[in-house]
Amino acid sequence: MIRKLVAGTALGLTLMAPAASAEGLNIAFISHSSASNTFWQAVKKGYDDACEKVGASCQLILTQTEGAVEQAVANLQAAIASRPDAIFVAIVDNNAYDNLIKEAVDSGILVLAVNGDDSEGAKGNARKAFIGQGFSAAGYSLAKAQSENFPKEGPLNLVVGVNAPGQTWSEQRAGGVTKFLEEYKAEHSDREINITRVDSATDLALTADRIGAYLNANPDTTAYFDTGYWHAGVAKVLKDRGIEPGKVLLGGFDLVPEVLQQMQAGYVQVQVDQQPYMQGFIPVMQAYLWKTAGLTPSDVDTGQGIVTPEDVPTILELAKQGLR
Repeated sequence: MIRKLVAGTALGLTLMAPAASAEGLNIAFISHSSASNTFWQAVKKGYDDACEKVGASCQLILTQTEGAVEQAVANLQAAIASRPDAIFVAIVDNNAYDNLIKEAVDSGILVLAVNGDDSEGAKGNARKAFIGQGFSAAGYSLAKAQSENFPKEGPLNLVVGVNAPGQTWSEQRAGGVTKFLEEYKAEHSDREINITRVDSATDLALTADRIGAYLNANPDTTAYFDTGYWHAGVAKVLKDRGIEPGKVLLGGFDLVPEVLQQMQAGYVQVQVDQQPYMQGFIPVMQAYLWKTAGLTPSDVDTGQGIVTPEDVPTILELAKQGLR
């Protein structure tokens, strides 16, 4: 099979999955991320594999700019005009997608939220189901796991980086992290515990610059929590400054190569896996069963698995296969 990278709409890129049957499903997958975001490689692998199995003709449509909601919405509008059987959408804004998704559903197109969802779920958007991570619970789990590495004595200065302020996935993960930290603070009232929220960006270099500057001004920072994988850039800053691993604890989401490298180096202690291969594979199967058997799609939580440096060798082997 030949997979091609071709131009999508004026605002996006389209990654083509193989079409094994002219009579198969036609599916468009609208992401808010760009081709530079390595997380989506595993999503695409799952998407490609599932589309090939059921004979679907599929497109994964990315934005030119990372996290650009307006570009994703324009790509969604173009996808609806092409009249596919199903559209998968990473809903990362509570309002921007609503009218278009309702239009698609009203016209008979199956719409599934994948990877990102309205913060109110089905109450906030007409999509039929959500396949992805429970963000708030995952954020809570990350903070709880990292708390095991907190110093046992002295003040704690904890920083929560909101990489995409206003976008549901980032806000909900940050909310989950903060919820646990507030509970931890209440349970340890004998200690000075400070919790700070910062805008940390969706770019390795920019996040490194912003959090690096924060650390310069606040050298007593205990831990930094990222809502994505961009703390890998912060790890590089710490290494370049000669700061030993573990001096500033780091944790976040997704098992991209940059993070795995920093976990091996000891700079990242905890990571949460949302299993992107499942996010590409499962919605295709749900769309296939909807069309062929009339089965109603259902929500699927793709997980909040805690990963530590000891798990990295196994994950690297799976990553070579494109599965992680």
